[in-house]
Amino acid sequence: MAKLIHSMIRVLDEDRSVAFYRDCFGLRVAERLDFENFTLIYLSNDETGTELELTVNKGRTQPYDLGDGYGHVAFSVDDVDALHARLTEAGLAPRKLVDFAPGGEVIARFFFIQDPDGYEIEVLQRGGRYL
Repeated sequence: MAKLIHSMIRVLDEDRSVAFYRDCFGLRVAERLDFENFTLIYLSNDETGTELELTVNKGRTQPYDLGDGYGHVAFSVDDVDALHARLTEAGLAPRKLVDFAPGGEVIARFFFIQDPDGYEIEVLQRGGRYL
């Protein structure tokens, strides 16, 4: 069996990205590795053993081209409505809450938000049919 341990994204501004993931999802720096040309920052919380790796390439000033292959990363939360309200009040512009009911029955409640580098994040209500 294989175990997912982390996913990596490239970011321009370490402080801005660390603050975003801390404030939105409670992720904290678990480890920070500084090298000559780049820095790796591993974020995690007590909810999961999986980490989000932020890679900062030193000297880069232009935003990354996310292309058309990236989809999204997803977080589940205990109260999606409360988090949506908090993020809206903080000016982080989450998209509208969606009740996903393809067969007439709601099977998921979620919203999307973009991080400071434009990565899509899906935020789902924990306890839904697929969580």
